Amino acid sequence: MERKYNDLIGDILEASGEKDNFKGKGKPISKEYLQMDTYQHFQRIAKDAGYLPPWLKLQKEISELVHACKTEEDIKIINKKIKKYNKICPFQMQKYPISLNGIEKAKEIW
Repeated sequence: MERKYNDLIGDILEASGEKDNFKGKGKPISKEYLQMDTYQHFQRIAKDAGYLPPWLKLQKEISELVHACKTEEDIKIINKKIKKYNKICPFQMQKYPISLNGIEKAKEIW
């Protein structure tokens, strides 16, 4: 073993030929970076890059479908998507299936 530690990210960058071609190389790490844990730092970078988690993308899609809903068939499609959404979103964000009778209330929720 040549090194005393594993540098997985370094190995990936080196294999891609990008090890020396990244933004911020040679600059000190910001104080802000050191104050956040790894997950918080990832969230900030992802947000700045425009990344949306799959459940948020699905939430927006469901919202558009709910506001355009007109038939019972539309309700079935929406409820399938709500079921998928509930499997991948945080527990606190889960929603109930909707019905054609309760579509106006669903429009307020979504």
